[in-house]
Amino acid sequence: MRDLPPFPSLRSFLDWCEATAQLQIVPDPVPVCHQMTAVHRAVLERAGPVLQFDHPVLAGGAKAAVPVVANLFGTPDRVAAGLGITLDRLDDLGAFLAALRSPAPPGGMRDTLSRWPMLKAALATRPKFTSSAPVQQIVSEGADVDLAALPVQTHWPADAGPLITWPVVVTRPHGSDVADIAAYNAGVYRAQVLARDKLIIRWLPHRGGAAHHQSWARQGEKTPVAIVLGADPATLLSAALPLPETVSELAFAGALNGARPRLVAAKSVPLMVSADAEIVLEGWVSPTEMAPEGPFGDHTGYYNPAEPFPVMQVSAITHRRDPIYLSTYTGRPPDEPAIIGQVFNRLALPTIRAQIPELHDLWLPPAACSYRIAVVSINKRYPGQARRVMMALWGMLPQFSYTKMIIAVDPDIDPTNWDDIAWALATRMDPARDVMLLENTPMDYLDFASPRAGLAGKMGIDATTKIDSETSRQWGQVMQTSAGDAAFAEDLVSRLMPGSAP
Repeated sequence: MRDLPPFPSLRSFLDWCEATAQLQIVPDPVPVCHQMTAVHRAVLERAGPVLQFDHPVLAGGAKAAVPVVANLFGTPDRVAAGLGITLDRLDDLGAFLAALRSPAPPGGMRDTLSRWPMLKAALATRPKFTSSAPVQQIVSEGADVDLAALPVQTHWPADAGPLITWPVVVTRPHGSDVADIAAYNAGVYRAQVLARDKLIIRWLPHRGGAAHHQSWARQGEKTPVAIVLGADPATLLSAALPLPETVSELAFAGALNGARPRLVAAKSVPLMVSADAEIVLEGWVSPTEMAPEGPFGDHTGYYNPAEPFPVMQVSAITHRRDPIYLSTYTGRPPDEPAIIGQVFNRLALPTIRAQIPELHDLWLPPAACSYRIAVVSINKRYPGQARRVMMALWGMLPQFSYTKMIIAVDPDIDPTNWDDIAWALATRMDPARDVMLLENTPMDYLDFASPRAGLAGKMGIDATTKIDSETSRQWGQVMQTSAGDAAFAEDLVSRLMPGSAP
């Protein structure tokens, strides 16, 4: 499925960005406290290039020896490139991923041979273990561990302190084998720097890392953790994808990359880590010790309050001889997570259609924090179908359980066009009949509008044409220009106004 060569490391992807004029070196000294985020945001809002800050300035005024890379996935094209494809091939990759999730049985030799790319992708998920790795060229342990040497940003004025924002946090459940990569979880959970050798890991209870931590804590044991900084793009995006809990992100990255992932044994914890990453922070998360994490600016556009999360004692830092620190920020969209979400929206469509066949299209408006509102267009055939689709979507994936509003429209409505949506709401929806309200459903606790943390209402709005028993009135006929008249008008207008576009 790849249009681009494999990117086994962050550096190989940066080389591609440079070759395609999508990498900008920033030679000016830029403070990691607030100002680097301001520069990053300004460039992202202009759909600008990847930024490499060669002279980051630490909070105390000293210049860091490690450059910072930001805005890696600041455009949908680069997100697609990180997946190995061009943007116009997202639908193909989405269909491929849906087939991998639920493959149909082969119908003969020819059909079996046609599925060879799927088989190859499955084989690529098997890791390749190595005894030496670039990420372990330099090893610091014990008293030599110093997180302050890394150019970790403080993003917003009211943030509690430095925050690591692109960590791939690797864990495994208690009782699993170190070499059993299928049992691993790799998630992107922010990590607050607490001291030179301590971090706070913010993983929410429903996430895989938190579940693994609980499995160790129940035995009264510390959880081994490795935080990979500057992983290859396939691993980064796999860690951000809403994959089923039974699918290992590290293995899935191999399928995306079309190559077996290279792993090496960590130096101080019983885990395997990405051999070609930039930096790895190794350590142990206490079963009992907690510390207040935050406040920090979040994807909602608000600061979330300080809350207790587990503390990680960093036992080792390993890195390349000349490491790169990868960073981003989260805030009110647009930000990198929102842009990644736009691409993932399209990738998820074939999988969702496999469960909800009448779904025509789906849009998660980035401005609505990427998942708080969904607009779905459906091929409607029977009364009540819009409500059934909305309830199916809420129950399909954990992420959709946090969608507080779903608007259902017909296929003639562009779900990405607010003018179309407003017209459908104004002409096809009656508030008393077509609004469905639910109470006490799961919700992201960062939603301050919720009456209670973690529980909130949901709204479904049926803005589809009403049929059969849904209405007692004859429905109106939509006005449309005929195809012949439209072609005539287009030809005449193009001659009257040359160079104009409809």
